[in-house]
Amino acid sequence: MTRDAEQFVVGNLEVLIKQGDITEERVDAIVNAANNHFWMGAGVAGAIKRKGGSEIEKEAVKKGPVEAGQCIYTSAGKLNARYVIHAAVMGQDLVTDEGLIASATANALKLAETLQIQSIAFPALGTGVGGFEYSRCAEIMLGEVSRFRPENLKKVVFVLYGQEAFDVFLSTARKLYG
Repeated sequence: MTRDAEQFVVGNLEVLIKQGDITEERVDAIVNAANNHFWMGAGVAGAIKRKGGSEIEKEAVKKGPVEAGQCIYTSAGKLNARYVIHAAVMGQDLVTDEGLIASATANALKLAETLQIQSIAFPALGTGVGGFEYSRCAEIMLGEVSRFRPENLKKVVFVLYGQEAFDVFLSTARKLYG
């Protein structure tokens, strides 16, 4: 592991906390921090659309809208992943909260199981456009992973773009996972 990555074992899962660009991950699915209509403008969604292609957004928009907290999946375009799981962590008001982050995380994990994939990468849901604080986001998301009991999923990667997000998620993972 590099200085900017650390691995934990949580039940049957390998959980990796790393700093980087989620669009570069080689996993079965990457998670998009989405709004419930799946328009891809800024933040993680914008990066996915730029690198993966606008067909990802077109496919996602056709499947929306959904209730905030729900998830859909699309192809991954030109990304290294097979799928993009679009986690609707906010509505059109672009506001999120603890319940939406928890639901979106849990539903993304459940959808990964339905797709029978083995690896998934998450950003810090709701902390960009949604403005949610990293520390509480890390507690919620890492807590959902610890409660999840997968049959197929083997690896969950949290890819944090900035140093502050990485430091907070790593510190929280060390507390929760030992």
